[in-house]
Amino acid sequence: MTQGKLFILVGLFCITGKVVAQTPGELFTTLPSVPGWNLSPELEIFDRNNLYERINGSAPLFFENNFEEMTSMEYTQEDHYITIQAYRHATPEDAFGMYASERSPDMTFYSGIGGEAQGDEYSLYFFSGCLYVKIMASDESDAISEAMQEIAKNMAHRIEPAAGYPPIFASFPKEGLLPHTEAYITQNYIGHEFLKPVYVANYERDGKKFQVFLLDGGSTEGAREILSAYFRFTKQPVDFVEGNLLIKDRYNGNIPAIWKGQSILGAFDENGKDFLENIYEFLSL
Repeated sequence: MTQGKLFILVGLFCITGKVVAQTPGELFTTLPSVPGWNLSPELEIFDRNNLYERINGSAPLFFENNFEEMTSMEYTQEDHYITIQAYRHATPEDAFGMYASERSPDMTFYSGIGGEAQGDEYSLYFFSGCLYVKIMASDESDAISEAMQEIAKNMAHRIEPAAGYPPIFASFPKEGLLPHTEAYITQNYIGHEFLKPVYVANYERDGKKFQVFLLDGGSTEGAREILSAYFRFTKQPVDFVEGNLLIKDRYNGNIPAIWKGQSILGAFDENGKDFLENIYEFLSL
């Protein structure tokens, strides 16, 4: 990987025309017929004004990830039910970010469903296009699990057949990358309001764990403004230039970073330990 490739940012937005199922009615058409289950024609729709009525204290995190609308749909089978909650976000990055914020290593990952999917005996979560979808069942059984997977596969394919992680993650270093740790953070990375939005992934290398992060300043001047705010916070001189930087954060330890054009690539260790001596070489691989 070259350093030039590392700093190429590619965006996919829901206005491209590739992504379907943007309205509640369109979402409903993505639901398949499942033998033995009845699909209710009733839809419940929630927006930023009333989402708290359904998910209460979780709503603020959805708002941070630019939530726009949630459509709730349901299958029934006698006393059993499968509920689908489809959360529409402003961009695929936001939908991925919301999914990643609720991802758990205790769940099972499923292949072939959206950009990524995971679940347990009672649930299955995935992201596809601008949508983060949560499928939840009233009971546990192999048949119900198979029904949830059938619903998820059909929905994910109809929403965005080529769904995947935000493209920028293909440019992150591969060595030591811990699977299923990629995330997208829209607000207050490591406690700083000026660090947003941020792409992150966790690594383990030579026995040390740390996180790699990438910010897009939108322009070279935008990246400079972000770094200037950080350097002022750390009381360091703001006469820095593009290249390797060391930010001495009194709350988060030393933050090695590389600034190039509109992008800022860095590493963070939540335990405040010193990084490997060749961290800059690692970041620019």
